[in-house]
Amino acid sequence: MSRRRVALLALLAALLVADGRRDRDPRGRDPGDASAGFGAAEVAATLERANRDLAPAEVDRIASAVVRYSRKYAIDPVLVTAVLLVESRARPWARSPKGAIGLMQIMPHVIVPSMVAGNLATIESNIEGGCFVLADNIRRLGEEDGISAYFWGSNIRGLAYLARVRAAREAVLRQAES
Repeated sequence: MSRRRVALLALLAALLVADGRRDRDPRGRDPGDASAGFGAAEVAATLERANRDLAPAEVDRIASAVVRYSRKYAIDPVLVTAVLLVESRARPWARSPKGAIGLMQIMPHVIVPSMVAGNLATIESNIEGGCFVLADNIRRLGEEDGISAYFWGSNIRGLAYLARVRAAREAVLRQAES
């Protein structure tokens, strides 16, 4: 069995075990989580403020995917929304000069085709791929280094990206509270 497949199976097992231990409300959120009330409506409102060019159907697809894959990979939807805003300013069509794709700016070489369904350029596959990578980084490295590694890869060279994500996370929470 390949190392990548073993790592994927280990991650899935860890997520299933962690999910089984959590006390959750009926919507699948942790009761003590500051973002417990943050769902698709709050993601949609954040997206609408961030990118006025998104069609209502795109906003709905993105919001639904953020909530679905945040839950699937047991990560905070506020964090996923913040990363999405920092990475692409909520632009599904974003492409970086280095080859990163979509809302979560996924580098195609970090995702094995069997990890996500479909093309990384689609909203749902892109968000699932981003959530998978972010959750794996956080599981392996802790939250701070996991967030930093989302941008830097294995050679973290600064804290500026982490600071931008934290600021975006706080802004998203403030907007949701207002």
